[in-house]
Amino acid sequence: MPGASEAAPVSTASLRVFAGAYRDSLLLLSATRAMMAGDGVEWATAVMALSANVADLAADGFAMTDLDGADANDLVLAVRAADAATASAALDCGGAVLFAEPGPADRDRARQAPRTVAGAVAQLPAANVAVVSVPGPYAGLAAHQALTSGLHVLLFSDNVPLEEEIGLKERASALGLLVMGPGAGTAVLGGVGLGFANAVSRGRVGVVAAAGTGAQEMMTLLDRWDIGVSHVIGVGGRDLTTSVGGRMAASAVRALDADPGTDAILLVSKPPDPAIAAAVVAHCRRKPLVAACVGMSAPGGRLAGAVLAGTLEEGARQVSGQLGRGVPDLAAGLAAAAGKAVSGLAGTRTAVRGFFTGGTLCYEAQVVLSELLGAVYSNIPLAAGNGLPAPAGAHICLDLGEEEFTQGRPHPMIDPAARREIMQEQALGQDVAVVLLDVVLGYGSHQDPAGEIAGTCADVIAGGAAVVAYVLGTRADPQGYDAQRAKLTDAGVIVTATAARAAHTAAAIAARQPGLAELAVR
Repeated sequence: MPGASEAAPVSTASLRVFAGAYRDSLLLLSATRAMMAGDGVEWATAVMALSANVADLAADGFAMTDLDGADANDLVLAVRAADAATASAALDCGGAVLFAEPGPADRDRARQAPRTVAGAVAQLPAANVAVVSVPGPYAGLAAHQALTSGLHVLLFSDNVPLEEEIGLKERASALGLLVMGPGAGTAVLGGVGLGFANAVSRGRVGVVAAAGTGAQEMMTLLDRWDIGVSHVIGVGGRDLTTSVGGRMAASAVRALDADPGTDAILLVSKPPDPAIAAAVVAHCRRKPLVAACVGMSAPGGRLAGAVLAGTLEEGARQVSGQLGRGVPDLAAGLAAAAGKAVSGLAGTRTAVRGFFTGGTLCYEAQVVLSELLGAVYSNIPLAAGNGLPAPAGAHICLDLGEEEFTQGRPHPMIDPAARREIMQEQALGQDVAVVLLDVVLGYGSHQDPAGEIAGTCADVIAGGAAVVAYVLGTRADPQGYDAQRAKLTDAGVIVTATAARAAHTAAAIAARQPGLAELAVR
């Protein structure tokens, strides 16, 4: 029997580099999925050879000799598999996706596709918005080119330096244009969804959001309550900080305040700089504005004259009230469901474990849980001292869309496999009372996120814990809102009507107080 020093490796790591072979993120995702589908493949990715991606591959143990001199225009396939033959086959599969021979229609489109912003404007002279989705180091240049052409910019790219964001937004303000982002993954402009948008009905509420899934939660609630939205303008998560100064949020509020198709405005954010948020709100002079700043409070529940809500649910409820509209009963039956879950719960099970694909929903869950249960630990903590690692038995909420979980693999909204793997590792402990999840539907998200996670939920429930989930979506979304809810319900999951209500229900189960599930959300 060989000694430890002679043991064979448990897997083989292989790389292939294709010089000057730029591919967009959707093709890279398709190649990643194709490689991962092979038997014996443990992990795979298709990325451009940006310095950060190269560093990540090096940290993961891949040999860097083949990457000497590679740059951002070079494509890299990386696979970790059971053996060299399996790795080679997976790399072949990824290459086949990326270098498939185009059909006649694809060749025609490629010949016609512009190579510059100016070329795109020449082809579409009536366009007024440019969507920029290139690696962060190059995004600023493309955004400036769009501004020069008189276009508003949806800056989908992340990793854009703060100084560049400030410069772009200063210039956009002077030109009377919007720079939505960076990292603005969601917008609905004139009824057209951009990025991770949902299929929502037109209405008369305008949403300004410094939070991507916060914007999605608002648009889907308003759709399901038959209110709808006029526009959803994402401004990027840093816009309401002191550094950026709320430049684009203020421009967006002014635009919606002047828009004849908008009767009320929702401002959505994690806790902003209070002075910046107040200054932004002051730009709304004609219409009611509700500020849904998750976790923020102020005397009298007001912010510079606007209604202040501490959760997304309450923000949507308040704006509905401003329009003289009601909302459905969001808590019906949840106390009974929580009571049933509590009745079968072992006394050793006291902890909540949250596994989120939406950062804003993760943050909101922490706000609700900390008020009802005490300290919650997270990779995006509410307070200093509540970061990871957490003490044994602690309540933990993870934002799986953060960089430490997405390096070298797609966002969990696109590919749920990462969350499933993490749940299998962390959700089956004997201290876990309840697992808390979000399932985000819409354009750009996985075609069946509930189906991908339902089996793991059933395993958690069979192991003795409860599972509570919220499905963010609309009945017009391509995944099918009712069908997605049904898949989770059939697996034994308690499915709620809002994200905040899911957190209340999880707290009710962990605390053995079923009534908390129907407690009013603030």
